[in-house]
Amino acid sequence: MQARSWSKQSLLAAAIGACLAAPGLARAADAPPSLPAYNADLSQTSVSGLSSGAFMAAQFSVAYSSLVVGAGVVAGGPFYCAGQFGNVFYDVNLMTAMTVCMNPAASFASPPNARTLLTSAKAFAAAGDIDPLANLKRQRIYLFSGARDTTVTTVVVDQVKRFYGLAGVPGAQIAYVNNLPAGHALVTDKQADQACALTATPYINDCHVPQAQNILEHIYGPLNPKSSTLGGQIVAFDQASFLGANASMGDTAYAYVPGACASQSCRVHVAFHGCEQNEKAVGDAFYNGAGYNEVADANNIIVLYPQAETSLLNPKGCWDFWGYTNPLTPDFYKKTATQMASVKAMLDRLASARAAR
Repeated sequence: MQARSWSKQSLLAAAIGACLAAPGLARAADAPPSLPAYNADLSQTSVSGLSSGAFMAAQFSVAYSSLVVGAGVVAGGPFYCAGQFGNVFYDVNLMTAMTVCMNPAASFASPPNARTLLTSAKAFAAAGDIDPLANLKRQRIYLFSGARDTTVTTVVVDQVKRFYGLAGVPGAQIAYVNNLPAGHALVTDKQADQACALTATPYINDCHVPQAQNILEHIYGPLNPKSSTLGGQIVAFDQASFLGANASMGDTAYAYVPGACASQSCRVHVAFHGCEQNEKAVGDAFYNGAGYNEVADANNIIVLYPQAETSLLNPKGCWDFWGYTNPLTPDFYKKTATQMASVKAMLDRLASARAAR
């Protein structure tokens, strides 16, 4: 995510154009198959993500706190970060997202204020826009900030820890890693990935740390060693069938389904890619190379990989944590926001009863 200059007039024009656009385009004849039902156990749902995906993971874990048992936030900020100064004008949200929520020192701004954001979250919960915050006390949170990351800096991730702490998550349930010389990336222990300190596509770096495994183990507790040979399959499915208007999400998304999950009820982990990290930008590097599948395969966890897509107000294919999906009335933080509701609908589909054979 890189800052760019926007005029209020150009933002408003783009917003109006987006809202006047047709809600959907004609589907291609070769649309992918429907997402299968697997009778998944949603009572143990977890989420994680990088960059905008990390903001989305934090957002989803708070909005759907009754569903989510844990979250991994890798180089991201706290819930509702972009709304810190009031969710009234889209362009204010955008500038806050690009400054306060990323590298505030570079813009001579102050970091996000977790206490202010929690106050907003309490009001949203009272209004029924998000789940009761008391649910957060049971969540287990993994946080990461690379020491070489100048895109989303450590002072921002610090406020994620503070937000969850103020919300009642015990310190023992929060793991925070901020001492690796990593750039802006998800980190792995795979020598084939790029150097740890880089910030470059596909934003997956070898820092000799199996981060996906660490996230899942922190959330779920001790797990079986990851599989060296995968016994499941990556399922491409029709994501468009789950989407509302202006979702800025692709027609196709992916899930890794361990072999055992064809007959057993498995947990589900949602992995949100970062900006410029969807399938169209990096191929299968995220959904097939970030390290989740090997751990999931050995532990009966379905991994859902929803896909954001570029659009007029989202040129880098980021997840919406500032309001581009509904710029005239930003609602990105609500359970009913188009992206969050779409992901929840995918989870509900995974939890549906399997088709009779």
